[in-house]
Amino acid sequence: MDTQKFKVGWMIVAFDLPVKEKDERRAYANFRKFLLADGYQMLQFSVYARPMVSHARMETHVRRLRANLPPEGSIRAVFVTQAQWDRSFVIYGKPPEEFPPEGLPDQLQFW
Repeated sequence: MDTQKFKVGWMIVAFDLPVKEKDERRAYANFRKFLLADGYQMLQFSVYARPMVSHARMETHVRRLRANLPPEGSIRAVFVTQAQWDRSFVIYGKPPEEFPPEGLPDQLQFW
């Protein structure tokens, strides 16, 4: 990745973890708790996102993901810029109702 072009944005993490056995469900719950404690927001059941302010911060969080992934799991992480994030669509319910995407936390606004 060209770090000169890196701008504030979001890292989206989608994951698949087995949940058939009790220990697998426990591993899933622990991984989910790790994501929330590490500053991720749940977008959907297995899709989480976290704001990123630098390429170095993204690399740090990718290392954390690798270290906390249960043995039978898989993760896909992708970075989107704030401009791309702002153009996303969030649609709920029937009849469909559209909402704006999540905003950056206040402490990141002054970066």
